[in-house]
Amino acid sequence: MKKIDSIIIGAGPVGLFAVHQLGIKGLKSVIIDNLDKVGGQCIELYPDKPIYDIPAVPECTGEELTKKLLEQIKPFQTEIFLNERVEQVYQENKNWIIKTNKKNEFLAPNILIAGGVGSFEPRKLSIKEAEKFENKFLFYSVKDKEKFKNKNISIFGGGDSALDWALELSKFSNVTLIHRRSEFRGAPHTLSEIKKLESKGKLSIKTPCQLESIEGDKNIISLQVKFEDGKIEKIKTDFILSFFGLIMKLGPIAEWGLNMNKKTIEVNPHNFETNKKGIFAAGDICNYPGKLKLILSGFHEVALASVECFKRARPNEKYRFEFTTSSKTIQSRLGKK
Repeated sequence: MKKIDSIIIGAGPVGLFAVHQLGIKGLKSVIIDNLDKVGGQCIELYPDKPIYDIPAVPECTGEELTKKLLEQIKPFQTEIFLNERVEQVYQENKNWIIKTNKKNEFLAPNILIAGGVGSFEPRKLSIKEAEKFENKFLFYSVKDKEKFKNKNISIFGGGDSALDWALELSKFSNVTLIHRRSEFRGAPHTLSEIKKLESKGKLSIKTPCQLESIEGDKNIISLQVKFEDGKIEKIKTDFILSFFGLIMKLGPIAEWGLNMNKKTIEVNPHNFETNKKGIFAAGDICNYPGKLKLILSGFHEVALASVECFKRARPNEKYRFEFTTSSKTIQSRLGKK
């Protein structure tokens, strides 16, 4: 069994920044994540999609943000356990013990859940032909937009992901945006830009209609959509991108006895502790009055949670707030001379 100061569940941006906030206070952490890579939703769903609301960073992709956070926590030499899921959690005196599906055991006074929205998977197309093209010519996320350059792309969905990628890929591909309703749910500004492209003949919109069939053998040649009036239309396409949202699964976390609000965990906004002493939650998975589901909010949440984590991990030491700009101790922990 590995004894540590804090166990972080989730290797997304908030989980990675938690390592930093705990590390500058002298606390050692481990990270456990059931995905096969760090970065959470930023890497899994939109590694190439621009992010515009990270302080002092005018624009970056999910992948770039992840790389920068990994670089920032290098001095702490944190162990990250990927493809690993927490199976059991139980208390022993003032510590928590975690067991994973790979038989690893960890003991710590603190658990910080930064699991985003929990485990997630895309809502998949239901027609029988879809599965054979999956991850070859049919995708539920974009990991390399260059793959779609100068191709015919059919995009399904009416939310932000569908609209954002329709706008982005239309810069160098022939895009058809298909939605089962006449109204879209995405940002008004993005929809306005989409409509401008349609009026210029640079993008096609098909609504309201449903996918009827996919045609092709080894690769997709075309698809057929059915409109509300029964009309069938064939659309030539090389790739299908489907953005019908995610199926959220909290998994074992839902059985920990935490106060839940739908699929989020209720926390004390003063220190982001749950109803279980020593278990904290930050990022999209936590809920409190005024909560905003932003990465920068998650950064703030782990900064405050780390103070309470210090008090639990070092009960005989007084916590002293220090600035990174002037603290020689913090600078030493960061490897600065």
